[in-house]
Amino acid sequence: MSSNPLRLLRQLGQSVWLDHIERGLILGGGLARLIEEDGVSGLTSNPAIFQKAFAGHEVYRASIESMARAGRKAEEVHEALIIEDIQAAADVLAPVYRDTQGRDGFVSLEVSPHLARDTEGTCSEAKRLWARVGRENLMIKVPGTIEGIEAVRRLTADGVNVNITLLFSVERYEAVAEAFMAGLEERLSRDLGIERIACVASFFLSRIDTLVDQRLEAVDDPEVKRLRGECAIACAREAYRRYRAIIASDRWRALEARGARSQRLLWASTSTKNPEYSDVKYVEALIGPDTITTVPPETLSAYRDHGDPKVRLTEPGPTLATIVEALTAAGIDWSAVAPQLEADGIRKFIEPHEAALAALRKRIDTLTR
Repeated sequence: MSSNPLRLLRQLGQSVWLDHIERGLILGGGLARLIEEDGVSGLTSNPAIFQKAFAGHEVYRASIESMARAGRKAEEVHEALIIEDIQAAADVLAPVYRDTQGRDGFVSLEVSPHLARDTEGTCSEAKRLWARVGRENLMIKVPGTIEGIEAVRRLTADGVNVNITLLFSVERYEAVAEAFMAGLEERLSRDLGIERIACVASFFLSRIDTLVDQRLEAVDDPEVKRLRGECAIACAREAYRRYRAIIASDRWRALEARGARSQRLLWASTSTKNPEYSDVKYVEALIGPDTITTVPPETLSAYRDHGDPKVRLTEPGPTLATIVEALTAAGIDWSAVAPQLEADGIRKFIEPHEAALAALRKRIDTLTR
């Protein structure tokens, strides 16, 4: 057990969260085994994960039929299924939450992807879901859009744990880090405690390389082509460098003295999309203290099998500034990358969200004829 590469990551300061949820995994003891054997200490979900779970696992059948016959609409059934899974996962992870004094043991639930550009709607939905789930080891996922930045500040001030998702640029990461600190400061101004407020900033990785690599295919310069697969890791390393600067600042130290917990960076989209790259590329390169890696089951299994744990996040490598300079010289507009990925990311959450609702409507209609 001690030689399990996944468990060794914790000794290096990194937490492993599972990017997957489905009822059979929770009720069948699979999640508990991952916690015990692999050191998994958290769980993330999103609309695409739930859509696959509802479509591919018969364990939901009885709940859907019961709610359909009780006259519940598809939207109500959809949310009820999600809430039940999130609550059950949170309960399994509760001992981890207690043992780590609230540093780990979280399960993340996303607000509706339709609210990604709506600050007021996001705040209202987040607080409603926070109250409905009723678990202190819950994180509400809020997209890191311009509108989401203000939502992060307000929700932090209101005592809601937030997982900021769909981050694709260092600049946007710094903006949500600022929003988190501002929310803590506002909470203190209300004479409220900040000791148990948790927040993570989820930096999406492989999607960056997928998009930039496509654009590099059109470049003739062999030296520039060597940047394939380098951008995401360079972004993550730069974000981590700025994270360390933030927690060393006087502003953060004043908050820490009042009990604040740092907003850790979470590496998301860690499954390798390009078969030419290692299947553990985005786990292996970004191991470092005070970070989280969230991995789908396939990447978890791959790392368990052939991971090589070592702190690499601070190792020398191509800097983001150098890469951006080379891309710009080659005619690739780096400033357009993050906005496109953000828009694509929102769409990729809306589509499975709507697909899950459509499937439930059809199923309910069949049951209630």
